[in-house]
Amino acid sequence: MIKVYGIKTCTSVQKALKFFKDNDIETHFIDIRKDVPSSSMIENWINQSDINILFNSKGTKYRTLKLKDLNLDDNGKFKWLCTEPMLLKRPIIDDSISIIVGFDMDVYKSRFI
Repeated sequence: MIKVYGIKTCTSVQKALKFFKDNDIETHFIDIRKDVPSSSMIENWINQSDINILFNSKGTKYRTLKLKDLNLDDNGKFKWLCTEPMLLKRPIIDDSISIIVGFDMDVYKSRFI
């Protein structure tokens, strides 16, 4: 089963969930605020993707924490991702083979349809 990590109010997460529903693809939604990803899970995602893709430097949380001023390296970004899950780019789609970060209709179609 495909796991969708994110928050319900995120428009990208909503688009992903709609895509899966419209294509009769069963998913399991995990709210990252309630079920915070472990550091080992985040490390696994980084190994399958890239920390700069997972680390959402365009979101509200990034701006409110003023992280731009800290000039974070990869280790610093990892520590922040483990501390504050809202810094993760959403959604994170895990089909137990690999992950997809973010919503891209063309990628979803080629992967799941």
